Amino acid sequence: MQRHGSFCQCPPAETHLSGGGGQTEHSPPSAAGQQPGQPCHICGGKDQEHRLKVLFQVLDVNGDGGICVNDLTIGLKKLGVHRTEHELLKIVKAGDKDLDGQLDFEEFVHYLCDHEKKLRLVFKSLDRKNDGRIDSQEILQSLRDLGVHISEEQAEKILKRVKRGHIWAPVLYMDKNGTMTIDWNEWRDYHLLHPAGNIPEIILYWKHSTIFDVGDSLLVPDEFTAEEKQTGMLWRHLVAGAGAGAVSRTSTAPLDRLKVLMQVHGSRSKTMGGIIGGFTQMIREGGLRSLWRGNGINVIKIAPETAIKFMAYEQIKLLIGSNQETLGIGERLVAGSLAGAIAQSSIYPMEVLKTRLALGKTGQYTGMVNCAKHIFLKEGMAAFYKGYVPNMLGIIPYAGIDLAVYETLKNYWLQHFAKDSADPGVFVLLACGTTSSTCGQLSSYPLALVRTRMQAQATVEGAPQMTMTGLFRHIFRTEGLRGLYRGLAPNFMKVIPSVSISYVVYERLKVTMGAKSK
Repeated sequence: MQRHGSFCQCPPAETHLSGGGGQTEHSPPSAAGQQPGQPCHICGGKDQEHRLKVLFQVLDVNGDGGICVNDLTIGLKKLGVHRTEHELLKIVKAGDKDLDGQLDFEEFVHYLCDHEKKLRLVFKSLDRKNDGRIDSQEILQSLRDLGVHISEEQAEKILKRVKRGHIWAPVLYMDKNGTMTIDWNEWRDYHLLHPAGNIPEIILYWKHSTIFDVGDSLLVPDEFTAEEKQTGMLWRHLVAGAGAGAVSRTSTAPLDRLKVLMQVHGSRSKTMGGIIGGFTQMIREGGLRSLWRGNGINVIKIAPETAIKFMAYEQIKLLIGSNQETLGIGERLVAGSLAGAIAQSSIYPMEVLKTRLALGKTGQYTGMVNCAKHIFLKEGMAAFYKGYVPNMLGIIPYAGIDLAVYETLKNYWLQHFAKDSADPGVFVLLACGTTSSTCGQLSSYPLALVRTRMQAQATVEGAPQMTMTGLFRHIFRTEGLRGLYRGLAPNFMKVIPSVSISYVVYERLKVTMGAKSK
């Protein structure tokens, strides 16, 4: 029989001040020596390890000192808790440091302590009245801030019964004492053995958003809730993101064009020896307007690439068998990289056009269509896919390092600085996004440079038509390691303004379009 709380094993006669039970005037001290008025040591008292040790013993069904998926299934059923096999696999995978397929006591404690801290942060974020309880009005307001509009009756149902077990298991109530409010212990007991990825508020605050636009469309797509998809908020977010990207890229286009020129001509032109020299040369050749040459196609390709990447991402999530709204970091990397590859393949000819226009001289092309026609007649269709291989290879290190650094910074902040809320604030989000994106770019920059050189080969007089590996060898032999990082300075100079402008415009557009999420 389930007593007091999902994970409390105290007899009813014992003192129990932390899980919803009551201390009567004549309640005797516990066998462990607790005096009346002391919190229960198992269910939330001073000795947290004792509480977790009792829970571990209950879940270690076969008593072998380790908890596997089968143990969790049987043990949680005894406690009246039902989790899907997928959820249990995520729990074991998240805590299994030695990769032996089960959690020993140390791994179990480490996982739950870390998870409990995240749960407390979410609880405090929802507890708007700061009274130690969550009521239906607070749930109602929190969901409205997420863009999900429900009635007060629906909010009370969420409060009273969050999830029904399978046909043989009891209905699980988060509000166990019928007060129509949830205290910390009820919240913790209900969510303690849910995978961390199912905490929607933390996910909301910590979305690794595509709004961190630095001009390289290799980011893993945003996560969206089922409600956002059903209510049309998803497309408002995507349109807002595309608009923010357009403003951001236009604002930093001169630096982007300078980067391309330095990547291709940096080793040949004496006047391209630095940033000031590069800007001087561009203005002397074509005036101030030439600083934005190639930006039009760079902006136009945002919308189709964003849409294709998101739709591909959603389909790949289904194919890899995830029934969760939010994937783990490994699954996100796989799904995001594949989605990015599909989107980049679809719009890659635009990437070539952008490079050719950026390298073009004044009057060489009358526009995008003229440039495309010129390339097709002179070089054939294959020219629109020059540099395709290094571009595809660059997605993996970029997305992988970008995600890994972001997750590391996020977890570090949550562990060391989060106190009263899971909300990190704008500055922390921008700092994490900028740092992770910069690290991702640094890792894939040599591939990006070789891609640009291959796209530009036909425009450089006397330049040999080399393969990817041939170009790598040639650059390393003639220019050294430094040659693989030409144009890096203007590229990094545009990261902070790109991210900042993207964020500000994105937030303004969300408000204008009625898609404000928090």
